[in-house]
Amino acid sequence: MSSCKNLEGKFTVESDSCKYTDDAIIADYSYDTTMVEGNVVKPSSLKMQFKTERKVGKTGVMLVGLGGNNGCTCVAGAIANKLGLTWETKEGTQKSNYWGSLLLSSTVKLGNDRMGNSVYTPMSNMLPLLNPNDIVWGGWDINSTNLGDAMKRSKVLDYDLQTKLYPHMKDIVPLPSIYFPDFIAANQGERADNVLNGTKQEQMEQIRKDIREFKEENGLDQVMLLWTANTERFSEVEEGVNDNAENILSSIEMGEAEVSASTVFAVASILEGCTFINGSPQNTFVPGVVELARQKKVFIAGDDFKSGQTKMKSVMVDFLVSAGIKPVSIVSYNHLGNNDGKNLSAPSQFRSKEISKSNVVDDMVASNRILFEEDEHPDHVVVIKYVPYVADSKRAMDEYTSEIFMGGKNTIVMHNTCEDSLLATPLIYDLVILGELCQRVQVRKEGETEWESFHPVLSLLSYMLKAPMVPNGAPVVNALFTQRCAIVNLMRACLGLSPDNHMTLEHRFESTLAALSSDSEPANKKMRHS
Repeated sequence: MSSCKNLEGKFTVESDSCKYTDDAIIADYSYDTTMVEGNVVKPSSLKMQFKTERKVGKTGVMLVGLGGNNGCTCVAGAIANKLGLTWETKEGTQKSNYWGSLLLSSTVKLGNDRMGNSVYTPMSNMLPLLNPNDIVWGGWDINSTNLGDAMKRSKVLDYDLQTKLYPHMKDIVPLPSIYFPDFIAANQGERADNVLNGTKQEQMEQIRKDIREFKEENGLDQVMLLWTANTERFSEVEEGVNDNAENILSSIEMGEAEVSASTVFAVASILEGCTFINGSPQNTFVPGVVELARQKKVFIAGDDFKSGQTKMKSVMVDFLVSAGIKPVSIVSYNHLGNNDGKNLSAPSQFRSKEISKSNVVDDMVASNRILFEEDEHPDHVVVIKYVPYVADSKRAMDEYTSEIFMGGKNTIVMHNTCEDSLLATPLIYDLVILGELCQRVQVRKEGETEWESFHPVLSLLSYMLKAPMVPNGAPVVNALFTQRCAIVNLMRACLGLSPDNHMTLEHRFESTLAALSSDSEPANKKMRHS
């Protein structure tokens, strides 16, 4: 019999540390950490309050790359769930869901019941969260195809579902987008029939105008932007061009060649006060963009959706290193046939992806100096090939070779068939939902009078991203379960609850087990008498 219970309904925290008002949840919290100074270890505690606004404003999300596989699948998925659509497949009737979304389809341990059973609740139950069903979707694409036909072109969703969605999708047409051919593969030119003209400054002003009109026409409280368009080549970071906020604005005005389309979108978004999330691997957030975001106090997050092979890698390497096993060679091969794969067949665009995929093991390797010397790393190779026939069904093959006890070798080989857009789309929902929540959370440290928001570089979104951006001076964390714990424990902090420590001491001593048994006895007697 399972020792897990599930709490589906809403709950309230009954504690002096958590206060509910009509507008906010205000929680007292003790942030307990451990400081290591040389060979001395000191517990440390910081008292603070968390304030979480309870109202979720009407939200619009504008996708750059709206007509691509991810973009149209994202909109289609939200519509299907909102309408509660079902459809027929060769396996039988399928119904809409948000599986693959951390925030919408996973649960967290809330605590224990009186019998010591673990009680789990949906993560979406922890705090008031944005529902994708309520989002107003829009955006831009360099291709003019309406979303109904783009959905058919992508071949991601089952045919019967496409048929039911088409009437709801066919009238959604992407806005003209920015197209700088130098930054994406030449083979994308054949799709580019929906592009803005004019200088870089004029194109940025048009994007800003699009955002304002989208917000006004739909009666929105807030708009968020997310890049799910083509991978660009890396931009050169040049002094006087993109190294600070003043220079990046000046460079856009002057039409500097090293300002990418994604950077122009990011700057436009920041100037309009809208959170911008980068789902591709290029360095959209050059130093000037980061400085501008800090000046304007607008959130940015990136880079590159972590959906398939890299997510598995962050789990596998964390397991190996944590188990005292030394990975010495990691070889990763991919082939895919969608437009992302076509764009990545160009060397400079592949290089952007290679960088984001290769750094994912660094923090886990650095955590164990028993296994690895300073500056020692596993051999790590990433290969991506374009094979049109496989379309959106990406194949990923990995070989992990490790050194084990007394000079032995261990090899793990993995084959992963990734339905690329069906794995990436739930990440878009999660990034938007968590990014929106961060806009409603503030902290006040003990002795201070002002509430403080998160740093504009939203590192809390790292779970969904291959190459997570962090504020200057902050460590990069790639270990997947560490990233998840950060999200869960922040939600607990917003309710005045301590982190779940997994010690379960109540199950490890005779005295506590006896107490649990005593608590459960009346319930058992009632069950026998019924």
